[in-house]
Amino acid sequence: MNHNPPFSAHHCHGKDKKPIEIYFFVDPICPECWALEPTLKKLRIEYGRYFSIKHVLSGKLENLNLRKKKDFENIALLWEKTASRTGMSCDGNLWLENPISSPFIASIAIKAAELQGRRSGIRFLRKLQEVLFLEKQNISNFDVLKDCAVSIGLDVEEFIADIHSESAAKAFQCDLKITSEMDVQEIPSLVFFNENSEEEGIKITGVYPYEIYVQILEEMLSEKPVPSTLPPLEAFIRFFQLVGSQEIAVVYNMTTAQVEKEMKKLLLKQKVEQIQAKYGTFWRYINEDK
Repeated sequence: MNHNPPFSAHHCHGKDKKPIEIYFFVDPICPECWALEPTLKKLRIEYGRYFSIKHVLSGKLENLNLRKKKDFENIALLWEKTASRTGMSCDGNLWLENPISSPFIASIAIKAAELQGRRSGIRFLRKLQEVLFLEKQNISNFDVLKDCAVSIGLDVEEFIADIHSESAAKAFQCDLKITSEMDVQEIPSLVFFNENSEEEGIKITGVYPYEIYVQILEEMLSEKPVPSTLPPLEAFIRFFQLVGSQEIAVVYNMTTAQVEKEMKKLLLKQKVEQIQAKYGTFWRYINEDK
């Protein structure tokens, strides 16, 4: 008999006060940040009760004013390489067809979403990444930002007012200041802090195998962390709504072939729809109440 509670936000967040705080330095248009998503999902599900994550938005300031065609071509190439290496699809053609003119507007929009709660900010960031990397939408376009707010259930009027507010602009400036004070030079970076200790945080830059992050948690806790049981696959997809085969593979330690086999079962039951991306496959949960 299974006495585990059903999969919910509790799996990822647990109790409020946690021994470890992780600062996640992220840029919504950074393909490496997107590539870190599978690992972060697994970490949150298995060990989320030991840590909280604070998202800190940091774009490289020199990237905020891209104008040259050559710049766009270089970014397009980087996106393609990252996607083929990591399995988290991102289509570099965006930069040749519909380049992002003002990346910082997306960051201010995330801060506006965050004013409706920390989890709203996280869900909005994920939605931006999906429409950017999978649908090649320009996330410096106001209508795109508004559509993202609608789709994750934000109070849209409040969101629009907040995007133009001093609060969102100040919150973004504050994030850039933290980035500078912590001397974060590369995105993504994670900085682990143990609140029971006066020691400096442990900074890890780039994307590493999952075991490395677990090892850091073990070093920082006075106990050996016990991983939570993984939820049933359907519950996982229902919770996150849209996930990539690569995310499922990492979270459930499956091969691509195993993921496809399991997802075909859910496809036949009409629980999910398949979304073909430029690299790999994504799956959207079908909500029966819609």
